[in-house]
Amino acid sequence: MEIIKAESASPSLPTLPDKMLPAISELAAYLGIPREVLASDEEIVYAWQDLPRELRNIPRDVEPELIARMCVAISTGLFDSAMNYIWNASILHLRNKVRNFGLPVVAQITQADFEEKHLLEIQDSQLLDLCHKLNILNDDGFFFLDQCRDIRNNFSAAHPTLGKINDREFIAFLNRCIKYALADSSSPKGVNIGDFITAIKGARFSDGQQQVWIERIMSTHEVQRQLLIGMAHGIYCDPKSPETARLNSLGLCNATKDNFTSALKSNLINSHSEYLAKGDDPRYNASLNFFEYLGLLGILSEAEQHTIISKAVERLWITHQGFNNFYNEPPFADRLLELSRAGEIPETIQEEYVQAVASCYIGNGFGVCWAAESTYQQMIQEFSPREISLLLHLSTKEGSVVNRRIQLSSSCRSRYIQVLLLIDQASMQPGTKAEYDRILKFLGSSQ
Repeated sequence: MEIIKAESASPSLPTLPDKMLPAISELAAYLGIPREVLASDEEIVYAWQDLPRELRNIPRDVEPELIARMCVAISTGLFDSAMNYIWNASILHLRNKVRNFGLPVVAQITQADFEEKHLLEIQDSQLLDLCHKLNILNDDGFFFLDQCRDIRNNFSAAHPTLGKINDREFIAFLNRCIKYALADSSSPKGVNIGDFITAIKGARFSDGQQQVWIERIMSTHEVQRQLLIGMAHGIYCDPKSPETARLNSLGLCNATKDNFTSALKSNLINSHSEYLAKGDDPRYNASLNFFEYLGLLGILSEAEQHTIISKAVERLWITHQGFNNFYNEPPFADRLLELSRAGEIPETIQEEYVQAVASCYIGNGFGVCWAAESTYQQMIQEFSPREISLLLHLSTKEGSVVNRRIQLSSSCRSRYIQVLLLIDQASMQPGTKAEYDRILKFLGSSQ
């Protein structure tokens, strides 16, 4: 009997011989057993009719002998034997997926010896658990195959049975084995952790080398991806790490950050918090820089976000007040813009942030930094409703830099009007519009 598999159309199986079904009845009579203890003719016919649709989804690399035996067993109504054959094929296929993942990598992840003999000796339940951990099986696959394992143990020819199953129950069992264990021929590849660490701590990555490691990280399973990114974060924060290792770590994390899961981010936060709890300032400060560079400030606590934004505002302001400020401001302005887009500015630092941006934009009466003008404009246009209210308040607040410059310099007053005109009035809080119109009218009349 030829079996056609994994084709776009269902394979055409030979019809059951006219003598096969009567022969089963004759055999039961000869043995002196009721015909009902075996699958009925109707069950055999329906199982045989449904079989081609399932066979087309079985990849060609699945054990053909087991598939052939399963088909023969179905043709005679031995669903309990057929169940055992397809289950064994599923287990063998899952073992091959674990081999493809890499036994040395499995040993690294499980932190235990794991060689070929361990793979062969592992129980079916343990194999399913391992495949789930390695992401070879997703949650659905693990759930349904674990159910299949229980059914196989209690209703197949592998053990004394609790009862028998009919054609529909068998086809459902077959469908789950094929869908979750056999049909998906792809599986994640494991990454050798030793090679990963050696590469990061080696020479600075070339573009090609970095791309190779990015692809390896993205093609592995989620649990190991968390482990690898966590190691990269640790290497970056280690004060003993050479600069090349830090840059390699940062480059890999930055390239994969869009795929960070909630669990992965949680692991990073836990490591970050551990540095703080231990009073490990060098690693803690490096970790802050790590989150800042990756644009992940939003997952830090508000106090930590405040610290980072505050430092950036302070650096810009010191530069703005320093010598040659018109030439030195752009990189500090660019950095503050980048941070402002990484997450919402904490309320505790919003007034300092708004004052620094507005003051730098309106200038000091002697001129402005034209090279940073577009950067300041972008930040102003992205002010939140509360930041717009603070901007208006600063123009009238006695002693504020913005108020003082507006009072003393006509050029600063003109530039402040430009600031107001950059604001989208739709972003204003209720009640702010009247104050906005009043200030704009007053400053315009005093020109």
